[in-house]
Amino acid sequence: MDLKAELHQKLRDARAVLLTKLDGLSEYDRRRPLVPSGTNLLGLVKHLAGLEYLYLGECFGRTPPEKLAWVEDKSIWDGADMWALPEESSDYLIGLYQRACAFADETLVSLDLDAPGSVPHWPEDRRATTLGVLLIRMSHETAHHAGHADVVRELIDGTGGADADMLDENGWTEYYAKLQQAADAFK
Repeated sequence: MDLKAELHQKLRDARAVLLTKLDGLSEYDRRRPLVPSGTNLLGLVKHLAGLEYLYLGECFGRTPPEKLAWVEDKSIWDGADMWALPEESSDYLIGLYQRACAFADETLVSLDLDAPGSVPHWPEDRRATTLGVLLIRMSHETAHHAGHADVVRELIDGTGGADADMLDENGWTEYYAKLQQAADAFK
């Protein structure tokens, strides 16, 4: 088994899941926050684009082909990478994410898992790392946020994740009622 190829494929799979959550939605639904933390679909895409450029590019001395305004002005530290500005269209942010992923893929193809890297915003004594560690981190980040996207999409229009077709509408209603009954035992 080729560990790097397997990890890379897991990252590609999580990227694809994330993008499918935007399919068929309006610009409004892609942007609107649906939980108290403000999580929204385009914000997740924007955030992950920056991480792809950073962890699988800049950390290995590769300069991304485009500058990210929220990184340049340091508003990233105020959460500016977690939501879409009105002038940032879906097409722009999805394209940015796809370009960042392609850039990251070039790093993954050209370096070995033990290639040394450095994460500038990590504490100095822990900055030194490897491609393998950052590939695992990026896969985790992407899968983690794809899970958020699953929940946000379900809140928007009821479209569930990969198991959504496991039951019909009545089956899901019964399943939900069973879970609610179990929770109610602790009221």
